Amino acid sequence: MKQDFNADYWQQRYTQHNTGWDTGSITTPLKDYFDQLENKALRILIPGCGNAYEAEYLYQNGFKNVFLVDFAPGPLQNFAQRVPDFPVEQLLHQDFFELEGEYDLIVEQTFFCALNPALRPEYARKAASLLKPGGKLAGLLFNTTFQKPGPPFGGNREEYRLYFEPYFNFLHFELAYNSIPPRQGNELFILLEVK
Repeated sequence: MKQDFNADYWQQRYTQHNTGWDTGSITTPLKDYFDQLENKALRILIPGCGNAYEAEYLYQNGFKNVFLVDFAPGPLQNFAQRVPDFPVEQLLHQDFFELEGEYDLIVEQTFFCALNPALRPEYARKAASLLKPGGKLAGLLFNTTFQKPGPPFGGNREEYRLYFEPYFNFLHFELAYNSIPPRQGNELFILLEVK
């Protein structure tokens, strides 16, 4: 039977605390990347945001144009309780693939690996369509295969390159040197600029 990874599926995962991807805080590669961003006015999108520790970190460090999207309501509600002064209109309860708008930066953290792999080419196309000229897609992709059926779904840099090459120039696409210990050696840090 084919699993439908719809909003109900993800909401159930959050309700049952079946969230093994959730590290409880921002991970080092993203923190280090955010720390070198100087333009606090960037319009930033975090798709499939989950509990959005990345957004919390950005917001607390002066980035006020951060938008979170998830089609499960639970993580958005969790975030709103944790960061009560975050603008509610920037919490988008919808499907990433139906999203409209223009952003300077899209942050990838465990959303790509949660999607059915058949959607990966569409993810690359959609991300590119949401970015302003010169906009960037930055974050982490698993560079490994998993023993258990997904999600998460793994893969490798050669596969990923095929999805992103039609839409992006590759500024950085290497093994992350500063992954958290459980993910050490299994993550690519990507920084792609829309063509």
